[in-house]
Amino acid sequence: MATKYIFVTGGVVSSLGKGIVAASLGRLLKARGFSVVIQKFDPYINVDPGTMSPFQHGEVFVTDDGAETDLDLGHYERFIDTDLGHINNVTSGSVYQTVINKERHGDYLGATVQTIPHITNEIKSRLKKATQQFKPDFLIAEIGGTIGDIESLPFIEAIRQFRSEAGFGNSISIHVTLLPYLPTSGELKTKPSQHSVTNLRSYGIQPEILVCRTSKPIPKKEKEKMALFCSVPLDAVIECKDMKSIYEVPLSLEEQNFAGVVLNRLMMEYKEPDLSDWKNLVDKIKNPKHTIKIAIAGKYTKLSDAYISVVESLKHAGYKFDAQIEIKWINSEECVDYDKAKEALSDVDGLVVPGGFGVRGIEGKLNVIRYARENNLPFLGLCLGMQCAVIEFARNVVNLKDANSTEFSESTLYPVIDLMTEQKHVEGYGGTMRLGKYECRIKNDTKAFSVYGTDKIFERHRHRYEVNNEYRQMIADAGMVFSGLSPDGMLCEMIELPQNDWFVACQFHPEFKSRPERPHPLFLGLIDAAYKKAVKTDKSLTKV
Repeated sequence: MATKYIFVTGGVVSSLGKGIVAASLGRLLKARGFSVVIQKFDPYINVDPGTMSPFQHGEVFVTDDGAETDLDLGHYERFIDTDLGHINNVTSGSVYQTVINKERHGDYLGATVQTIPHITNEIKSRLKKATQQFKPDFLIAEIGGTIGDIESLPFIEAIRQFRSEAGFGNSISIHVTLLPYLPTSGELKTKPSQHSVTNLRSYGIQPEILVCRTSKPIPKKEKEKMALFCSVPLDAVIECKDMKSIYEVPLSLEEQNFAGVVLNRLMMEYKEPDLSDWKNLVDKIKNPKHTIKIAIAGKYTKLSDAYISVVESLKHAGYKFDAQIEIKWINSEECVDYDKAKEALSDVDGLVVPGGFGVRGIEGKLNVIRYARENNLPFLGLCLGMQCAVIEFARNVVNLKDANSTEFSESTLYPVIDLMTEQKHVEGYGGTMRLGKYECRIKNDTKAFSVYGTDKIFERHRHRYEVNNEYRQMIADAGMVFSGLSPDGMLCEMIELPQNDWFVACQFHPEFKSRPERPHPLFLGLIDAAYKKAVKTDKSLTKV
């Protein structure tokens, strides 16, 4: 069948959860046997979020094909269980860059280059490319930002044009909006949403469905008011109430026949969904039997979105053990003193040191890793976390007291971590790292092999530095096992300490491949060890 298009916009305020709504709809359609792909259109001028601060933008999600993308793509992949790529994340920066390059090459034959039609045509071409690449039954396109933002206008205009070109019944617009609750009057207010829809209409788009974010149930009277003033049928006013877990959202929307309304508006045959596995997942989430406490030690802890895939991966693994994962955030900058690190980790069952860049907070990371190594605290290091584990081991076990990474100290006497050879002549920052899916070979009789169950894996990378091969044998002789290597044996991909219950670290980012119904093996290994530790101590394995 021809692809149907679903456009998701947002109004009133930003951060409404449009990505979760889009991902939830994708899940509901897949549960009916349809193929679904999702695109994110972001209005910012950055070409991609790769050079943006995690404090401002949150996590950079990396795809198999090496795209540095918005964190919403992580939600898309986790909900619809489909690997996405470059074409699924479109920014104003990438669109303008392409158009300007075409103009410089003379592709427009001397024409005056304008927002309409050149920018809007380029935006529409990205929709068409995704359609050609995936050939889905449904393509869901989320437009970032808020209706009324000046930077999103070219995307809205492109949607208006595309919908007209696609023809009647082949596309719909879903507008996600906020119904604020006023405690003083005890009312949900619909006026901001009405204004937002009016604004959207002024750009030539009449939404067919409204998804209303709310902290309270929406009374029928307010739904009727929204339907009347926004020109949508009553059954197309969908309540999206705040949930404790994002994985509850698809089931809540299904109760209101959200996907059924979408199929009806697109003149598609209704199909019953198979959501049994998802219901079992949500039941585990809502009824955990235990709590396991995991520390995440990093320098972006003030914004948990900077580590959102790590957090979700821990939760996924916890569900397998009927356990709720309690996250303890540790600012590594506050652990420069070893006693502070010891105190911070005294009440946890496991530790994760995630990725990052720059020297700030490194000494604190080394201290928490040292504590985990010396006290057999289950530990998982990710990317920079692995590099720090190697530095800590080199300093305190191999006795290379000044061991470091050349990222942090170019004059270090023992550069156990060094810039990758192919990175030494790279200029610029954006999109120039070792990015995307690469093969890794795992040694038999290692913890890594025991959890993966195979000696060949493919994982996603985002780094410039690596273990320096000049020190590899020296470190291995002291007891650290290099359990995963690149196929040519030149790049260290995984390390572990066999004497510890779980001390494993990897140069790649396994958090990008974990799914709620299929947790990543390395996170399962960590939570398994943390669970056993909690059983021994009877400290945090408590009834919820």
